[in-house]
Amino acid sequence: MEVIFVHGALVRDGAWWWRATAELLQERTGVISRAVALPSCGETAPDETAGGLLADAKALRRELDRVDSAIVVGHSYGGTVIAEAGRHPSVSNLLYISSYLPDVGQSQGSIMIGEPNPVAVDEVSAGLIGIAGYDVASFGERFLQDAERSAQEEAWSRVTAQGVGAFTTPTSQAGWEGIDSTYLICGDDRSTSLELQRFHAARATRSVELPTGHHPFVSRPDLVVAELEVLLAQNRA
Repeated sequence: MEVIFVHGALVRDGAWWWRATAELLQERTGVISRAVALPSCGETAPDETAGGLLADAKALRRELDRVDSAIVVGHSYGGTVIAEAGRHPSVSNLLYISSYLPDVGQSQGSIMIGEPNPVAVDEVSAGLIGIAGYDVASFGERFLQDAERSAQEEAWSRVTAQGVGAFTTPTSQAGWEGIDSTYLICGDDRSTSLELQRFHAARATRSVELPTGHHPFVSRPDLVVAELEVLLAQNRA
């Protein structure tokens, strides 16, 4: 059994985002993990960025092909990647963190319609968009207000542009259907509204609310690992 992490939109270096949780998970359970490199965020070959959601889903499937059994963890946009990746025989459980379980035909952009305070984005170059109007302080206050200043600064240095196809491509599959899933609602999230989180959490098998901001795997890795331990125990039973 392994754990595969899928990070959210508009950031790079997935291994850094999940590092605290991955290290604590291995310390407590001996389970190894890996973070998917998302092409749309420029984490693979430059010419794959334009592949958007389809390229990201393909990258997740490649990681799943390498393992016999895995718990897949999706944060924010990562849930849409899980959906598009479809059913895979290696997936035993899904863990969502302030994320999405979209219907077939929904794009990431359409999921966000109606959010009362959406994250502002803008085109930074042809085919690429990035967050607009933030600096390290305002980014930290919105996305990582419960984390140390040093973590906020490191996170800001990993903000990146992303291929627009990650947001505009409708999903062709609902890879979450029929798979045991847990949804972690982030109760103090300043990025994704509680209403939207709870809507998607209702599609999961179960949900748990954490007293955290948008990135508990950075600010409170112990809480995320505790939920992974529950899933690991289920698989060993």
